[in-house]
Amino acid sequence: MHSNGTSSLESIESKGSDSIMEFTSESKHEFPLDQNGKLNDEISIENNLPLKDLQRIKVAVKSYPLEPKVVTSSKNISYSRSNGNSSIGSAILKDDFATSKNDSAKMVKPARKKMRCEMPPNSVTSIDDMNLILARHRRSSRSMRPRWSSHHDQEILAARSQIENAPIPVNDHDLYAPLFRNVSKFKRSYELMERMLKVYIYKDGKKPIFHLPILKGLYASEGWFMKLMQGNRHFVVKDPRKAHLFYMPFSSRMLEYTIYVRNSHNRTNLRQYLKEYTEKIAAKYPYWNRTGGADHFLVACHDWAPYETRHHMEHCIKALCNADVTSGFKIGRDVSLPETYVRSARNPLRDLGGKPPSQRHILAFYAGNMHGYLRPILLKHWKDKDPSMKIFGPMPPGVASKMNYIQHMKNSKYCICPKGYEVNSPRVVEAIFYECVPVIISDNFVPPFFEVFNWGAFSVILEEKDIPNLKEILLSVPEKKYLELQLGVKKVQRHFLWHPNPVKYDLFYMTLHSIWYNRVYQIKPR
Repeated sequence: MHSNGTSSLESIESKGSDSIMEFTSESKHEFPLDQNGKLNDEISIENNLPLKDLQRIKVAVKSYPLEPKVVTSSKNISYSRSNGNSSIGSAILKDDFATSKNDSAKMVKPARKKMRCEMPPNSVTSIDDMNLILARHRRSSRSMRPRWSSHHDQEILAARSQIENAPIPVNDHDLYAPLFRNVSKFKRSYELMERMLKVYIYKDGKKPIFHLPILKGLYASEGWFMKLMQGNRHFVVKDPRKAHLFYMPFSSRMLEYTIYVRNSHNRTNLRQYLKEYTEKIAAKYPYWNRTGGADHFLVACHDWAPYETRHHMEHCIKALCNADVTSGFKIGRDVSLPETYVRSARNPLRDLGGKPPSQRHILAFYAGNMHGYLRPILLKHWKDKDPSMKIFGPMPPGVASKMNYIQHMKNSKYCICPKGYEVNSPRVVEAIFYECVPVIISDNFVPPFFEVFNWGAFSVILEEKDIPNLKEILLSVPEKKYLELQLGVKKVQRHFLWHPNPVKYDLFYMTLHSIWYNRVYQIKPR
């Protein structure tokens, strides 16, 4: 028991949530510690190593140098406005940024250089522009040609032809067509994946950075995929010569926890660690060198993963939670991985569902810490401004607040999902989990499974400059359209759920499918 009388499990489950108890500026990117400065149980529950061994390994890894180098379509619906109101909103938003700059100028302490996450982006890629990028990538992939041919490439090219000529499904009750860009292509691609895909998992790499899935908390998506992939007998092969794809099973969360020097603000050693890993497998096996890593993939949910995997893993298929087009995310090659905050590793579906539309009396809801530059602006315009807009700052710790947060989501028509330090937020999946229409406010964020889903069927995507007009925009959505969106949320929910034993079309299979699908469209005919 902790000193406040709460159980260890309750303490764990109230930590690490971006939505309820979000990490502080430092701990958002560092592993949550208990009151004694030790790693909390979130890491060890349901995993392969006990807590004391993890702490011992961390000390050991930090005490010794890294291994020596080895020498070797449907158009998405967006309610962003281009009329006069949007211009006003944009001007107000600029004033918000200017005000914060003026306030900081009055401070006595010397000005520090602002971090990237504290400022709005220099450029914005709209959802329509993302659709154009995806279409252009599908027409002409820039993937490098393999150094030598493989019959697996020919199998994938044959699969691509079948996908392109997929028959229109008739009376298919398994899939809800409006959710998809092209339900025929998705269905055929999924069937071919089930029938032919083979994956080799590299055995190289030591725990806790490799082969140790973390099943709870903010970064659980990478852990659940790792656990289910490593336990799979249908797709996984022991002979790498039989593989179409190669999985590098590392945890970006454990890499940060194990290698990062706390408060150093220097992540170079994290990138170097993965660089040496890729050099090792390139020297030990021929498969990396054949394609430059283009048929290799990784699944990483930590905010730093784009940086950690840059350059040396640049040609890999990256399934990333931090799917930011300004940070190197490549639409059409990379996969936007849903960030799922899992409260219970034993029961990831706990509290699933919400009230029907007729019983949702709150127009919009948000509660959370003031991470990044955008959330303070949201609160400035909407906190305590309108009874139908329940916009709050951080909720106090404790089980009661947690349940209050969940009930607000279950009772709201729209759940606001603003970016924090980075573009991604677990609120998007939380909203779907509680059957609340997500309102995504995060410029340059590529929504999960962008290559297959039509996000306009179950979400509202706004530009950050539209915050001053938020209520007006939501009220402008006709009731019929809202009901269609809410139905879309209920239908898409199954695709965003983890199960201890994977279920067809669930989050495990959707992640693997998008990796497969993007690889299918990467390969060029010789």
